[in-house]
Amino acid sequence: QVHLVESGGGLVQAGGSLRLSCAASGHTFSSDASRYVMGWFRQAPGKGREFAAAINWSGSSTVYADSVKGRFTISRDNAKNTMYLQMDSLKPEDTAVYYCAVSLDSYTNVREYDFWGQGTQVTVSS
Repeated sequence: QVHLVESGGGLVQAGGSLRLSCAASGHTFSSDASRYVMGWFRQAPGKGREFAAAINWSGSSTVYADSVKGRFTISRDNAKNTMYLQMDSLKPEDTAVYYCAVSLDSYTNVREYDFWGQGTQVTVSS
């Protein structure tokens, strides 16, 4: 099993920044960490869960949704089993619950992510 815990959400004004963290643990993750892609997804009220960003184990490959490209930066610290999402130039439309997840198979397909955190709320006021 893989246990994921997000933190760092909150309320921020438009144009501001937040940094989300996702701490991973569990026997499955520890033994197979190099195989996992880690990703961030978000879900706004009344909408489906959408892809935001993903990163491979080494950090050599990152993928971003067009809606966050140039404003968000994904990274990971494998020594700490932690992934981050630096969010800059935030907009009200970024308001959502943000989830971290891990996948063996995909960067962007929500259905191919196997383990999920509980989510952290990000609210951007105008």
